[in-house]
Amino acid sequence: MINRFDPHVVLAALKSVLPPKQSAVALHEPQFRGNELPYVKECIDTGWVSSTGKFVDRFERQLEEYTGVKRAVAVVNGTAALHICLKLSGVEDGDEVLVPTLTFVATANAVTYCKAIPHFIDSEVRTLGVDPFKLEMYLTEIAEVLHEGCFNMQTGRRIKAVIAMHTFGHPVDIEPLVDICNRFKIVLIEDAAESLGSYYKGRHTGSWGLCSALSFNGNKTVTTGGGGAILTNDEDIGKMAKHITTTAKLPHEWAFNHDMIGYNYRMPNINAALGCAQLEQLPGFLERKRALAERYKSTFVEIEDVEFFTEPEFARSNYWLNVLLLNNEDIDIRDMILEKTNSNGIMTRPLWTLMHKLPMFKQYPRMDLSTAENLEKRLINIPSSASLV
Repeated sequence: MINRFDPHVVLAALKSVLPPKQSAVALHEPQFRGNELPYVKECIDTGWVSSTGKFVDRFERQLEEYTGVKRAVAVVNGTAALHICLKLSGVEDGDEVLVPTLTFVATANAVTYCKAIPHFIDSEVRTLGVDPFKLEMYLTEIAEVLHEGCFNMQTGRRIKAVIAMHTFGHPVDIEPLVDICNRFKIVLIEDAAESLGSYYKGRHTGSWGLCSALSFNGNKTVTTGGGGAILTNDEDIGKMAKHITTTAKLPHEWAFNHDMIGYNYRMPNINAALGCAQLEQLPGFLERKRALAERYKSTFVEIEDVEFFTEPEFARSNYWLNVLLLNNEDIDIRDMILEKTNSNGIMTRPLWTLMHKLPMFKQYPRMDLSTAENLEKRLINIPSSASLV
């Protein structure tokens, strides 16, 4: 057992896992080894490259089959998906939405698109996601449940929803969160942007909330270049999501009539073609990413001061981005590792800056965020591409 923390030790451990003779190792990059080229070529050859085409419908059906949800609606990116999830959950101007401070900025940004108020909540070390038990105690202290919904007694505003983000692909402990939402009359939305291929107690993430958002950005497990999707088991919400993300246009052979304010959030057919080819390869991607995680786990178990983060006992994670947790809470030590690894061609990165520390969100309400603040000092993402195995 190595007993002393040293950035050189972390660098050596990473090099022992990663492929040799590779001058630079990205954090996460896509793989195109299937039908991407013929599917995209078909779009170009037929001219169906934009807002409609067979690959959009096919991609949505593949997502439904894989995740087990009743409806999937493909859109331009994960942020757009979150925006529509919030609107269809009834979030209105002045409402509060509970958002983990430990998340990517898109989660909080989407709340502001609805003119709602992000209310920042803490995470837990076990999942890196929302801590349901700490949240329950907090709501018991500050919230009042009335016939009209849940209200923040300190601000007088309605607390309409909570967004549970599955951080780096690791599922939130979601069953107790469902129970809390039911008791406090709060809508559960899942930010499943990073968790395609992850399961909580055998059920796919994104299938627990009223609606959920996926992302298919270029750095995700499956990519469409840019893209996202809305998932829901509510047929009415699914139909409305499809309608308003396609400019709320009424079906007609040639006329352009729209019955409400809509959004041009449609995923182009050429992007969906990429997605169809990528989904065909998803089982292989997940298998190789899990093998990489196992190699990291066995390597870092020998380093006392650094822990490789593994999935909670109730979950099966896609290990989208692998995580190291340092025992030392000194942010300078974290930065020493980041400097050493990146200067040696191995891309690593820190946790996102916590939402409540960003200038545009500093004034918004928050609970005690000590766990997230602790994780910010200790967490490092390391290379996670399926191609590394």
